[in-house]
Amino acid sequence: MATTPAAAAAGGAAILDTLGDFTSRENWDKFFALRGTGDSFEWYAEWDDLRAPLLSLLHGRDGGAEGGGRAPEILVPGCGSSVLSERLYDAGFRRVTNVDFSRVLVADMLRRHARARPEMRWRVMDMTDMQFTDGSFDVILDKGGLDALMEPEAGTKLGMKYLNEAKRVLKSGGKFVCLTLAESHVLALILSEFRFGWDMSIQAIGNESSKSAFQTFMVVMVKGKMGVVHPIQSLLDQSGKFCNMKQANDVIHSLEKENTIRESYSSGVDVTLSLRDLQLGAVGDLKVIIPGRRRMFILGDQGNSLYCYKAVLLDARKRTETFVYHCGVFIVPKVRAHEWLFASEEGQWHVVESAKAARLIMVFLDSRHANADMDVIKNDLSPLVKDLEPGNPEEEARIPFMMAGDGVKQREILQEVTSEITGPMVVEDVVYENSDEDQSSMTEKMFRRLIFKRNSGLVQSEALLVKDSTSDKADENNKKSPSASKKRRNQKKGPSGSKTVLRIDHSYLGSSYHSSIISGLSLIASALDSAAVAGTKVSTTIIGLGAGTLPMFLRGCLPFLDIKVVELDPLVEEVAKKYFGFSTDEQLQVHLGDGIKFIDDIAVANSGATTQQLMSTGNENNAVKILIVDVDSSDVSSGLSCPHANFVEDSFLLAVKKFLDEGGLFIINLVSRSSAVREMVVSRLKAAFEHLYSLHLEEDLNEVLFATPSERCLDNSNMDEAVAKLKAMLKFPVNVESDMKKLQKLQ
Repeated sequence: MATTPAAAAAGGAAILDTLGDFTSRENWDKFFALRGTGDSFEWYAEWDDLRAPLLSLLHGRDGGAEGGGRAPEILVPGCGSSVLSERLYDAGFRRVTNVDFSRVLVADMLRRHARARPEMRWRVMDMTDMQFTDGSFDVILDKGGLDALMEPEAGTKLGMKYLNEAKRVLKSGGKFVCLTLAESHVLALILSEFRFGWDMSIQAIGNESSKSAFQTFMVVMVKGKMGVVHPIQSLLDQSGKFCNMKQANDVIHSLEKENTIRESYSSGVDVTLSLRDLQLGAVGDLKVIIPGRRRMFILGDQGNSLYCYKAVLLDARKRTETFVYHCGVFIVPKVRAHEWLFASEEGQWHVVESAKAARLIMVFLDSRHANADMDVIKNDLSPLVKDLEPGNPEEEARIPFMMAGDGVKQREILQEVTSEITGPMVVEDVVYENSDEDQSSMTEKMFRRLIFKRNSGLVQSEALLVKDSTSDKADENNKKSPSASKKRRNQKKGPSGSKTVLRIDHSYLGSSYHSSIISGLSLIASALDSAAVAGTKVSTTIIGLGAGTLPMFLRGCLPFLDIKVVELDPLVEEVAKKYFGFSTDEQLQVHLGDGIKFIDDIAVANSGATTQQLMSTGNENNAVKILIVDVDSSDVSSGLSCPHANFVEDSFLLAVKKFLDEGGLFIINLVSRSSAVREMVVSRLKAAFEHLYSLHLEEDLNEVLFATPSERCLDNSNMDEAVAKLKAMLKFPVNVESDMKKLQKLQ
């Protein structure tokens, strides 16, 4: 008789202790040796509970074992000493192949069954690397094998390797039956790995025989056509009387979430796929060129590559004998990504034709890749694109890389400096190729950039350099002035060799997300307008100075703002003043210190202040405040590039709410490659604030989030009117209408 988990735990705790690692062959050999020969062991799901649903499922294929049809070839991977295989054999299913990597176990099972069940086969084999040909089996019956490989500490690597093998050896139309406890990490892998091209159903198995406290689920995946997405059929309601309801409810919730994802894939919406989605067949068989196939996707992920990349897979629209490459990679630098040739579908097809490639992977670089060595980029991409290569290429064959050029026509490094706080920084002047300026103009646009090397060469700030119109008149005076040497630092040679004095244009926003921050002020346009009309100042705090381009723009664009910038690194302020024309006055001041402590201190003061004290300091009448967090993170291990993880902790968000004192707007620049981290940040903001909006930049990774603790200052009834009101206040041009069309209300 088979031993139940409860009995085993009571009578064999010492034996179970040998299985510290469920993925270790040595541990299993020791386990089975200690148990001795001739004994069976069931972790969960007794045969009496499995018989009806399992035999019904197996008889449903080709007439089953006794229905006159062809007897199915059944594989039981990680079979252990369970009685499952012998019960199937005795029920008429003779073509059963059992696999386990424990020689001790397989030798014992052969001795037990060689005479009584001569047609049953036993193989010593690692189920993550099986020596069977493709499409060998009609049914794969996994009873706890996947669960054993998926210990939380071990991650998903072994589980994914096993499932890849199971898919390979299963015939088209075959069934993969997984008996599992459906723990969250195991179920998540099953749902994602069988998302494309598989019919899936799930039901709970009764536990009346074992009376176990754990619920077993039977997940059935039928191998179908690649690229087709089917909703999951849940039978949990029908079998609810058997369920451990806590487990069942967790599974039901996961299935509902997964079916929502599947619905988005099958609805025709152009969902951005991952490389893994493509490998799983989301757009059909990648080994085959499908003329005209085009799909956007994300290359790379945290832990498997240095960087993440936006990419497009393009299969040539016409078959031709003149292909030079069966597969190639075309790298597009950030500064050229907006060009028609790379940004439009038609332009991309032109590139495919010019590259003479049967398949082209177009990879778009962005701010994360700025200043990264191109050899590093190519080495990072090489193993990623290998899986996208059509046919069955030789392993040593290299996929060629092509590039549109780095986009920088001219570069001059002005200073390289290292700060104990920020790390290495670079100030440089650059001229881009194919800039948006009028090509007939004699003067090329030049930009000054501040680069933080600690974050993959992040271009922290970019400013436009323009000719100083006052320089000609003041030239003679400047020659004798003490500041003449400073002026000469900004002198550049013009086309004729003459020297031109350049200055920073503070009416220009170099970062598109800065434009989004300004546009988002439409949410409080009425409150801003009231302050401007009344002649009162609006308290505006910016955490993170950078090159100072945002606060300088705000000072000139909205003169009624009272701006305080909080910056941790004094060297950053020095660089901003020396190279980017940053300056302070009564309207714009800098506080050197920790931004979180700065907000905490004011929040504590606000909490302790009485209404009379608030009125005496003017806070009662100051109906609106603005807080902008625009800082990068030196530690990207959390999945956040911007801001640092401490700025989205619950404690800081609570302090922000108190800081705003129920009347203001909290703006945060969010950059994360992880959707889970992004959802975590959004969830925390929803918990802390009554209203939350998002403005996502299509051409970049930045997402600007706007949160407010109440409706007191919020313009949410007529957004068109609010946009018009903000535009009337702005002294510099900002494309507010275009930005606000992308605004989404999250709460």
